Amino acid sequence: MSGMTSTHDTSAAPELDVLVAGGGAAGLAAAVTLARSRRTVTVVDSGSPRNAPAEGVHALLGREGISPAELLAAGRREVADYGGEILDGEITAVRRLEDGRFEATLAGSAGAVLTAKNLLIATGLTDELPEIPGLAEHWGRDVIHCPYCHGWEVRDRSILVLGTSPNSVHQAMLFSQLSDDVTFLAHSGPVDAEGARTLQTLGIEVVEGQAAGVEVGSGADVEAQEGRVAGIRLADGTVVPAEVIVVAPRMLARAEVFEDLGLQMEENPMGRFIAVDAAGGTGVPGVWAAGNVADLSAQVGAAAAAGTMAAARLNAELVMERL
Repeated sequence: MSGMTSTHDTSAAPELDVLVAGGGAAGLAAAVTLARSRRTVTVVDSGSPRNAPAEGVHALLGREGISPAELLAAGRREVADYGGEILDGEITAVRRLEDGRFEATLAGSAGAVLTAKNLLIATGLTDELPEIPGLAEHWGRDVIHCPYCHGWEVRDRSILVLGTSPNSVHQAMLFSQLSDDVTFLAHSGPVDAEGARTLQTLGIEVVEGQAAGVEVGSGADVEAQEGRVAGIRLADGTVVPAEVIVVAPRMLARAEVFEDLGLQMEENPMGRFIAVDAAGGTGVPGVWAAGNVADLSAQVGAAAAAGTMAAARLNAELVMERL
């Protein structure tokens, strides 16, 4: 198959071995693995990757700093090179047929459906940020959450950790390795005794108060860059200066459309995700999940590895069915 993306009528499409929902690192890695095993596979992707605002992908061996868009384009080409198909679109409904197959309805084309023996969910997650004006506008640049994704890029800058989550003190600990200028804003209330001792030991200043909005630099600022984060404005009008704001978003798996299949959804302090075994099995026959939809903390490399693992296990099970 020479083309990267197909937009043809899928209403009469042949049955697939595997339908992959989501074309991020996990979904594309799974599709490449399956296509290389001569499985018929289609990836349906909405084109809204979680890391789109980021300037580069990090901690990915051999591709350090590559732009998210460039990485996904390369992955799409690889899927196509092995005979897989990419459809630009979104699955709006999915159901199990009486014979055990899955039928997925796509948005944008009335009556467009795909049928598949197996479903691999790799739709990723949505970051739910604290409702503080300005955070979303700078998300992925001056407002970040992961020291391994963005830490090197903000080293030695003034960093403010917004205390909104049980994970916030842990974030402050990790970012203290990257800068000597880290401040903790106790936005959601006083830090507990253990957390306070930790922050004090690391030399992290704790500021009491509630964040009211992100302060942005202007041309008149001597040190701040125009349009970049300059700090957090508190409810009392005080401005706590910072070049970088660290938040702990609540991470929610993009799995609503699949939940009626009987998926087990779990929650932890970070958010909500699909429960899977070590190889991506969901416990629902024929349904697999990989990447951030099942592992909220997975970076790009880990998500791709999970997609590969799930695809390998899925392929092995298809072989076993022939026996």
